[in-house]
Amino acid sequence: MKGNLFWTVALVIIVVFFIGNMSAFVVKEGEVALVFQMGKIKRDNNNAELGPGIHFKWPLVEKVKILDKRIQTLSTNKPEPFITTEKKEVYIDYYVQWKIDNTENYFITTQGEKLKAENLIRKYIDSSLREQVGSLTIQEIVTGQSRDANGKETVEMSSKREQVMQEALASTLAKAKEIGVDIIDVRMKQINLPPAVSSSIYQRMSTERNAVAQLHRSQGKKEAEEIKAKADRESKVALSNAQRQAKEIRSEGDALSTKIYAEAYTQNPELFDFLRSMEAYRNSLATGDNVIVTDHDNEFLKYMK
Repeated sequence: MKGNLFWTVALVIIVVFFIGNMSAFVVKEGEVALVFQMGKIKRDNNNAELGPGIHFKWPLVEKVKILDKRIQTLSTNKPEPFITTEKKEVYIDYYVQWKIDNTENYFITTQGEKLKAENLIRKYIDSSLREQVGSLTIQEIVTGQSRDANGKETVEMSSKREQVMQEALASTLAKAKEIGVDIIDVRMKQINLPPAVSSSIYQRMSTERNAVAQLHRSQGKKEAEEIKAKADRESKVALSNAQRQAKEIRSEGDALSTKIYAEAYTQNPELFDFLRSMEAYRNSLATGDNVIVTDHDNEFLKYMK
């Protein structure tokens, strides 16, 4: 009797444990749950989502689908080929960040399968990117800059690549909302060119850079010549002014010297005549090799007698 009671209690405990295990479920942070009853989404106060925490359901009657509402990243497995306005191929590797926005729409469209959702998102993004890239040249995609009517590069607040990404994001938002998804961001990771195109692009870029360098060198040489000519002109003007001032100063000095000599001569003519004669002797006999042949009564030698 006691043995039967023990096994009965044990069986009841096991049944309760399995029922409880089948009834309770846990929704983690960043997840939501949908409860299905007879294949239809069960709503509580017109709300189908169950947030993080412990919840209960009727075993065998109700089923639960847990979905991840955190931000997901969709990345291309390999660069995809795109055709530019020049009918040339470029290979673009991009990624998309998305998350579930409307849980019911998301489940109805994708049955809660992440792979199905990403396939739809990739389809929308590819279509938009092909449209955007198809209106640009390779140079605009690679350098991020466009050219004006004169062929000069234009500087923009945002590059062409950024514009492509923003246009792709804007054009896919509405379609993504239809499947219950919100597209947060679209970015290019890498742009590759076919070898033949790469060679021609690099050659053209090299030619353009060389032309720009030559233009800068020509402008620098022109400015250097202008600076040199200006400096030569200013130096000649300064030298001419200095020579003119020197002549004026010498003229003033000669005039002053003559005036002083005249004043000194009038004060003591005999002393002045003596000093002038001594200076003439010194200049004439300075080397010691000069020979003076003159008459004994010559006035020049009057102070040497």
